[in-house]
Amino acid sequence: MSHLQFIDGVYLSSFVNLKDRYDLAFRLANNCLFMHNPEEISDPSKIRFALAWEPADDAFAAYPNLEMVASIGAGIDNILRCSSLPKNTIVTRVRDPDQAYEIAGFAVWQVVWYQRNMIQYFINQHNHHWHWVDRLLAREYTVGILGFGFMGQAIAKALVSLGFPVIAACRQRQNITNNLGVTLLSGPGSIRLTAMRSNILINVLPLTTETQFVLDSSLFAVMPEASVLIQLGRGEHLVESDLMKALDNGQLSSATIDVFCCEPLPSEHRYWTDPRIMVTPHDASESNISVVALQVTNSLCELAEGKVPSLAINRNLGY
Repeated sequence: MSHLQFIDGVYLSSFVNLKDRYDLAFRLANNCLFMHNPEEISDPSKIRFALAWEPADDAFAAYPNLEMVASIGAGIDNILRCSSLPKNTIVTRVRDPDQAYEIAGFAVWQVVWYQRNMIQYFINQHNHHWHWVDRLLAREYTVGILGFGFMGQAIAKALVSLGFPVIAACRQRQNITNNLGVTLLSGPGSIRLTAMRSNILINVLPLTTETQFVLDSSLFAVMPEASVLIQLGRGEHLVESDLMKALDNGQLSSATIDVFCCEPLPSEHRYWTDPRIMVTPHDASESNISVVALQVTNSLCELAEGKVPSLAINRNLGY
């Protein structure tokens, strides 16, 4: 690793205490990097770097010399939509193999939960009722994946190993080596075609202008009747009112939602009390704290050498 000269950074989040979470890891990763909360900074012009998650709209306005903003995870849309983010500031993400394994494990758990109708066992236990639950075989249950990047490929590999037929929509098929036994679809109609064949549809798409509100009534309408949605992408992918309509008319039977337009999810939100919906608090996967600190520090070293960090995102594409 190249050595950094002394650099000052700031933690920026509207609801997560990033300093408590990451300060020790950053000190261990590089003793030339000094991180602060906003209230600890006397001269904002010295701040060249920010670690951010769900920053407030005006979070970046106080720092005129920001060179790089790093997300604490794979998602960067919460940073890109921030109106005070300078146009030329580099934005980086985390690429953690363990996070891919985590999200694959979460997805497999959910697929098996629905395929084997596990909720019925909880009902039977409550009623002291010893009874086998009918289920389809894995090979009779097609799983669709929207998005076939780092996360989507890990999910697909895990599901194929369990005997599930897997179909996936990807943006650029020619850039992907597919030796997983997955049916790949690409191009403008690939999301819709994937949904048409999916008893369970898992969304791990990046959030772009093309994918915003992609999970809507028109998509649900082409899915097999009583299918299932597992929403692990971004909150803004889903039209909430359309999901409720699809559940009410039987087009969808159930949904697992891990990401939301408004986080934390308000306590009065209707999802909490709907038995057809499983709510998890944006916790399907999480980047390891030491990996975040190491990758962010490496990105800063690359920047100091005059390079574009390898984990920098394309702001035009949105990922």
